[in-house]
Amino acid sequence: MAAHRIVFANEKGGSGKSTSAVHVAVALAAMGRRVAALDLDTRQRTLGRYLDNRAATMKREGLELPLPLYDTFDPAKGEDIHARLEALAAKADFLVVDTPGRDDEYVRAAISTADTLVTPINDSFVDLDLIGQVDPDSYKVRRPSFYAELVWDARKARGKRDGATVDWVVLRNRLQHLEARNMRRVAAALGELSKRVGFRIIPGLSERVIYRELFPKGLTLLDLAAIGSDASLGHLAARGELRELVAGLQLPTPASAPAPQAEPA
Repeated sequence: MAAHRIVFANEKGGSGKSTSAVHVAVALAAMGRRVAALDLDTRQRTLGRYLDNRAATMKREGLELPLPLYDTFDPAKGEDIHARLEALAAKADFLVVDTPGRDDEYVRAAISTADTLVTPINDSFVDLDLIGQVDPDSYKVRRPSFYAELVWDARKARGKRDGATVDWVVLRNRLQHLEARNMRRVAAALGELSKRVGFRIIPGLSERVIYRELFPKGLTLLDLAAIGSDASLGHLAARGELRELVAGLQLPTPASAPAPQAEPA
């Protein structure tokens, strides 16, 4: 089975894209899947630094934690993006790609090869504007925005190339920070837009301090038991969100995959 490619992309920064990508990659590795990860953000390199921190913590503290195979793509080295994606995909069941918050040829190349395209957004009209323009009075969607058209073109190109489809998933992050009426308006606009341009909507990760605290050591919510840390109710709720996120992606099960192991409570 060819590696299933999961591309996290959003031209707007601050949406929780890299945090979501890292947690999905580690969660899949914790399930016994062979996971590779590629960071396309050569400057900020958030995913790469997160996993660097994880590898250093494992070495320093003698921990055995699930760690995806990972690398950072650097066009300055003359690398070909398609060759780099193929090389990593050949070693994995799942290839997770984290992209920078901008539009460039490498991001478009990654999107065009995605099996699952994940667009995390903060649940607000500011982020929704990335995908569709909303009428200021009626809150109805006027038209798809540039990014939706970019994804549409990439999906058409993928279909012409190998007949495959791209499952586009919009991840609604930080839901609990919205005022209830505004949340309903955003949800309604997203629902209308999803029918017009063809994406699924799933809940993502909340805004929690724990994510920022775990970054320096490269740890995730799934590692708390391994490092001997007691999980608070908030941590348990966040871990439940992560489980829902991974389940919502509806990823295939590799034919050679081991039976899933029970997670610690």
